[in-house]
Amino acid sequence: MRVAVVGSGNGGVATAFDFAHHGHEVALFSPADHPANIDAVAEAGGISASGDLEGFAPVVYAGHDAAQALAGADLVMLVGPAYATESLTEAIRDHLQPGMAVVICPTSTSGSIVFKKVAGLPLTDESILVGETSTLPYAVRVTQPGTVRVFLKLRAGLYLAGLPRSGTDRLYEMLHGVYPAVEKAESVFQTTLQNGNPVIHPAVTILNAGLIERTHGAFLFYEEGVTEAVGRLIEAVDLERLAIASAMGVRVLSEPELGSAQGYMEELNYSTGYSTAPGFLGIGAQHQLDNRYLTEDVGYGLVFLTDLARRIGVPTPAMDSVITIAGVLLARDFRAEGTRTLATLGLDGLSPAELAAL
Repeated sequence: MRVAVVGSGNGGVATAFDFAHHGHEVALFSPADHPANIDAVAEAGGISASGDLEGFAPVVYAGHDAAQALAGADLVMLVGPAYATESLTEAIRDHLQPGMAVVICPTSTSGSIVFKKVAGLPLTDESILVGETSTLPYAVRVTQPGTVRVFLKLRAGLYLAGLPRSGTDRLYEMLHGVYPAVEKAESVFQTTLQNGNPVIHPAVTILNAGLIERTHGAFLFYEEGVTEAVGRLIEAVDLERLAIASAMGVRVLSEPELGSAQGYMEELNYSTGYSTAPGFLGIGAQHQLDNRYLTEDVGYGLVFLTDLARRIGVPTPAMDSVITIAGVLLARDFRAEGTRTLATLGLDGLSPAELAAL
C-alpha cells in the first residue's frame, strides 16, 4: 500500500516510521514552514525510532511537494493538532483523487468534519473515503530531527470511524495491520468524545502553571505534575465529558478505563493512575504555558464540548472554569474566539440524535 503521511511533527514522524516499518511505501509531507524533520528524513532516507518501536525505516519521499507526496496514494494519514487540520487540508486538497482514503489522526475534535468542509466535500460524499481516529496511536516525542522516541504504542482503545459511517469497515481493513489496537467506533462523535486530551492536559497545566513558568518545564508532566488535587480536577472534567456522551447516546469509557486498556496505566484512578502510569514515565512538561495543552485542548476541545453540552442541556461547571482560567493565564478569550463550535462546523440546528448519527 502506498501511504502519504501529511504532517511532520511527533505523531507524523512516528506514523511514517510505523507504516514504513510494516513494509508500506511511505511518503512524508509537510508545508515548507516546517522543514526540520522533513530535511533530516530526506537526508537520512528514512526515520529512526527507539522505545516501543525500534529501528530504521526507509521512506520513498520526504519533502514539501504535496503533488509528489500524494501521487498514487491509497491512504493519506493527516497527522497533527487541531489547529493544523485546516492548513494541512488546504495544502493537499488539490491533489486528492477519487478512491483515496484519508484518516485524520487524531480527530482533535471532529477532525474529519473539518477536513471535509475545507476540502469542499459534502459530509455524505464517499468518492474519497474520510475518517478519523479518537487519539494518536503513540505517546511519542521527536528527540532530534528525524528521530523519535516512542514511549508507548497503544495496545487497545484506538477508535476509528468513517464519515459517513459506511466507510468504517474499509478504513479498518486498511489500518488494522499496522494498528492492532484499532476498534470500530459507532460514529465520529464517539471518536471525538473519546479523545481524552481536553480532559487531562488543561487540568495538569493550569494547576502547575507556576512550576511551568518558574522552571520552563523542567519537571515530569505526569509523574510530578499529577497529585491528588490535580486528579480531582481531571475527574470533574471527565465526569462532564461522560455526561455529554450519555445525553447523546454515545458510548465512551472514562479516562482511567481507557488508559488502562491502551496500556498507559495500571491503577484505575485519576491521580496515581497517571503519576505512576508506565506509558507516561519520562514525559517532560511543556516549556511555557502558551502551548497546545491549552491553546488546542481548551481553545478547540473544551470550547467545542461546552458548546455541544449547552445545546443538549448538560451543565459543565468544571469545563467552564478551566476555559475561563486558561483564558486568564494566556490573556485570551477562548469562548469569544469560538474556533471550533457546532456553528463553525456547519452543524448548527442538528438535534443530538442527528449529530450522533453522522
